[in-house]
Amino acid sequence: MRTLAFVTQKGGSGKSTLASSLAVAAMQAGERVYMLDMDPQGSLTSWAKLREAEEPCVQAVTAGRLASTLAAIEESGFTLTIIDTPGVEGPASIAAMKLADLNIIPARPNAFDLWASEITRKALRQHRADYVFVLNQCPPAQQTARVQQGAEALEALGGLITPLILTRVDFQESARAGLGVTEWHPAGAAAQEMRAMWSSIKRRLGRRAQKTPMRRAA
Repeated sequence: MRTLAFVTQKGGSGKSTLASSLAVAAMQAGERVYMLDMDPQGSLTSWAKLREAEEPCVQAVTAGRLASTLAAIEESGFTLTIIDTPGVEGPASIAAMKLADLNIIPARPNAFDLWASEITRKALRQHRADYVFVLNQCPPAQQTARVQQGAEALEALGGLITPLILTRVDFQESARAGLGVTEWHPAGAAAQEMRAMWSSIKRRLGRRAQKTPMRRAA
């Protein structure tokens, strides 16, 4: 089993929205997906209550129980766990950083998110955790100077995963319905972005697996 954690020291970056749609896209691609909600706001838990489908499973968990919960999920035959963390530094974020095979740092193309991304990156490096950035909620005109500068800044900080995720109504509408964008509008641009994002993450996980054995740290 592989574990992804969405982490950032900045609220409003779209962690829960990305996590839920990514989980559905991965599930549709053949993964057995489990989701862990470590955010006190409980956005993923609320999303799950709106769903009619049984999977992906969503469970709230504390930092102290994260390691044992992941072990139980793996024993149950799931192939992917996605963790949503609070938008502040604390025990939950640190536990997820340590245990995830790959940490995903969402950032919007503005100065405040980029500054927060640097703080998150330092914490991840301190814990020797693997990470990538995703540039989220970009304006529709992708080639603006602001987006380009944001992409260059995140690439310089340690790697930017593709594609850029644009601001699209489908993300908000699907979340309100308890769906992923690939369920809400399968042929839409947002759905295409999410499938491409999962493909990029899967490749990154595959390269990492070739270099290092699967691990679980306390």
